[in-house]
Amino acid sequence: MFTHPLDDHAQLCPLEPWQAPEFLAHIDRARPLVDPWIPWASLTTDLASARTTLQRYADRSSSDSGRIYGIRLDGVLVGGVMFTRFDTVSGVCEIGCWLEEAGQGHGLVTRACRVLIDWAFTERGMSRVEWWVASGNTRSIASARRLGMTRDGVLRQRYPYRGLRHDSEVWSVLAQEWPPAEDRSAPPADDRAEIDRLMSQFMDSFTNTGGRRADLGIIREVFVPEGRFISNIGNDPVIMDVDAFVEPRQKMLTDGTLTEFSEWEVSERTELFGSVAHRFSEYRKAGVRDGARFEGCGHKTTQFLRTREGWRMSSMAWDDEPAALPE
Repeated sequence: MFTHPLDDHAQLCPLEPWQAPEFLAHIDRARPLVDPWIPWASLTTDLASARTTLQRYADRSSSDSGRIYGIRLDGVLVGGVMFTRFDTVSGVCEIGCWLEEAGQGHGLVTRACRVLIDWAFTERGMSRVEWWVASGNTRSIASARRLGMTRDGVLRQRYPYRGLRHDSEVWSVLAQEWPPAEDRSAPPADDRAEIDRLMSQFMDSFTNTGGRRADLGIIREVFVPEGRFISNIGNDPVIMDVDAFVEPRQKMLTDGTLTEFSEWEVSERTELFGSVAHRFSEYRKAGVRDGARFEGCGHKTTQFLRTREGWRMSSMAWDDEPAALPE
């Protein structure tokens, strides 16, 4: 059985029927987080059903129609990724993921999914990788965004679950949109995971979709106190400290002015130089402002410093495309 390193402490490896006892113990730990979103989580409740779940994917693997892989952190199974559908005739496959609490905050799902997507495009010649997700599953939607996927649409009330009907969102990335493998200037895995986590927390702090309350206080945790923000939209740059950036945006995201808002990275390039790092990002955003729906996109450049407490952001500058929401 092969393993694929994700960083110095984590590996991606196949899951097979003989591993049913370990798989069941892991699902029991993960159930509170994954049961609403992973259909087989509510069905995998004993050793026989755990073995059945893994055997179903073993059969799909043998017919080249699906696969399942585990994510191990320091040798412990903490999550996984899977091809729930793999259709070589149409050139379309679907990828999914799950994670227990102990595996969160390390960037494991993003890196594991990149391995699978890269294999689907470069080794198998697939044309399209899909990501189907319940509209309320904000963590999974954030993962799709970090992978550079585009939301194709929403299937309203697509399926019933525990007496309620739920919407499904369909996200995808195409072969021609998938970036080439990272070059040698990419940061080491542990540093990369920390930088990914900081950017994810920053982006996620703005989200107020589905009744969720935006919490820009997180920005004070991921930035150094002396951090600077530079909006370079138009002819006159606006330079702000952390408070000047956070306070008006927190108000706008909580007083009803800006609702159903989210912002996410589409692509990024990160370089590390000792104790400093630089990240160039393309991003998109969408929401409702004063009752009008809008979408926008632009670019950010972000600097990071390694401090005694770990990596922190030190400055960020951005510019929106002309059609985006004015700042």
